[in-house]
Amino acid sequence: MGFAQQLARNFRQLHFGPSLVGSSLKDALEGVNWEEATTKVHGLNTIAQLVFHINYYISAVLEVLEGKPLEAHDKYSYDMKAIGSEADWQELLNIVWEKAEVFASLAEKLSDEHLASPMGDGKYGNWFKNLLIIQEHSNYHLGQIVLVRKLVKQNGK
Repeated sequence: MGFAQQLARNFRQLHFGPSLVGSSLKDALEGVNWEEATTKVHGLNTIAQLVFHINYYISAVLEVLEGKPLEAHDKYSYDMKAIGSEADWQELLNIVWEKAEVFASLAEKLSDEHLASPMGDGKYGNWFKNLLIIQEHSNYHLGQIVLVRKLVKQNGK
């Protein structure tokens, strides 16, 4: 198995399980309803904001994988539309799952030579570095989601 296939496998596991870190995004969000997802605790980002934020960067790199320019800006990475119903929450989750699978499908097709080449204009390094950073970034926020979920559940009791 090549590097791209390993990265794609780990990316899928991060989203859908079983994950190398013991929790996947899908597992962490199982049973979370829209009210829990939008509950603010101790001034932390909400679960929904964290999910949106993870997907924001995945979507940005996905567009580059599809041949488009990189157009992400940190200042927009939490600018999600309001979630006011279970349907809104499920819509966000469906987008996340869909983008994750498309991302992994495109990433696993990259050759080792492509992984070593600059992503986009090269400002952020090569493809390998960026695919790895996307996973590290997502795992970091997955940990936050797990903790915020515990706090939300604890405060709801």
